Amino acid sequence: MKNYFNFKFLLITTFALTLFSCSEEIDSDSLQNIEESDSFDSANTVGDSQLIPGQYIVVLNEDVAKGTASKTNAGARENVLDVLQSILSENNSSESKTSTSLEALNVYSKSISGATLKLSETQVEFLRKDKRVSYVEQDRIVQFAPPCGTPNGGPCDPAEPNDPVDDGGGDTSSQETPWGITRVNGAASYTGTNVAWILDSGIDLDHPDLNVDATRGFNAFTKGRDGKSTDDGNGHGSHVAGTIAALNNSIGVIGVAPGATVVPVKVLDSNGSGSYSGVIAGVDHVAANGTAGDVANMSLGGPVSVALEDAIKAAAQQGINFMLAAGNEAQDANNVSPARVNGANIYTISAMSEGDNWASFSNFGNPPVDFCAPGVSVKSTWKDGAYNTISGTSMATPHAAGILLLGAASTSGTVNGDPDGTPDAIITH
Repeated sequence: MKNYFNFKFLLITTFALTLFSCSEEIDSDSLQNIEESDSFDSANTVGDSQLIPGQYIVVLNEDVAKGTASKTNAGARENVLDVLQSILSENNSSESKTSTSLEALNVYSKSISGATLKLSETQVEFLRKDKRVSYVEQDRIVQFAPPCGTPNGGPCDPAEPNDPVDDGGGDTSSQETPWGITRVNGAASYTGTNVAWILDSGIDLDHPDLNVDATRGFNAFTKGRDGKSTDDGNGHGSHVAGTIAALNNSIGVIGVAPGATVVPVKVLDSNGSGSYSGVIAGVDHVAANGTAGDVANMSLGGPVSVALEDAIKAAAQQGINFMLAAGNEAQDANNVSPARVNGANIYTISAMSEGDNWASFSNFGNPPVDFCAPGVSVKSTWKDGAYNTISGTSMATPHAAGILLLGAASTSGTVNGDPDGTPDAIITH
């Protein structure tokens, strides 16, 4: 079982790498420059997700990784860096001998063991040949699953409206129950102690319809317009959070597990984009701070990333339920990450409209898809205290996340018109 995306270590050498700071990713302004750069052509673009020049995710092999274990997360990260220092110091290339500095972004220790490094092509090849390194993967830009009808999304069906409706502040004089909450048998209130980690664009920290705990949050951006806080500059993360846990009160909407705590893990910027390395940093944060029974919602995706998939599988082994959006390209979910991941405590979710009818934009495939959930014309919370109605597998996935917070999942029927010929079971509480 098993979809939408730092920190700064300055390593000063002659291969004596010295830790400068432990939390930086590509900043949001730089990320936008990469997205808009004319240097990205078809050769540099893979599945609509752009490669980040000179930036690589280096993962240590399992035996070496075991030797980096430590009582503290900081200690484990230092040990990972020590191993990488040792490996790079053995590079006898003239380029490395004259190098004065290396920049490392994101060091991972609680999911995968490795780091994201700024490297030359010569250094990349050296690392790939070293037996202590499991693999090296070039970093890429990732985004939340694009809605149907957009350039990167699948086609919209006329019966499946997708025009985002900005409801402004919404009608706060009364509360409504979105159709999807009713369909999956959402609860009247949440009485458990587990939390929902929202790996997304942040969460509206002071939304009156959400119970947000920013103290446990994480921000993959430390500079630029999105580096200031885990507040949501896009709206997508807040929408996800509301479907999971909007309060049962007198305003707005109600979620599947009303009142559950939602924790912002900001890995996507205000444009809905991030890097795979930043998303992995978010997964590593959840692995380090989550508890068995928590849910981690990932309504994001892109081309295949083995590093991201390995991080999710490792974190899920701790009993944290990872909920992955299948994607909105109307294709086989086995073609995209992280949707294609299978494993214990990992669930991939497809989307349907009212009447239990397949959402034409939804990705499909058994495996990896585990359940189908409401994903068309879903109303939920939005940034700036607002409410919004949008569609996508990003909207289906938090329905399933809320159910897992409430306990074991049940099913009620199957979706009509599943294109893979094996109708997905509809998840319910």
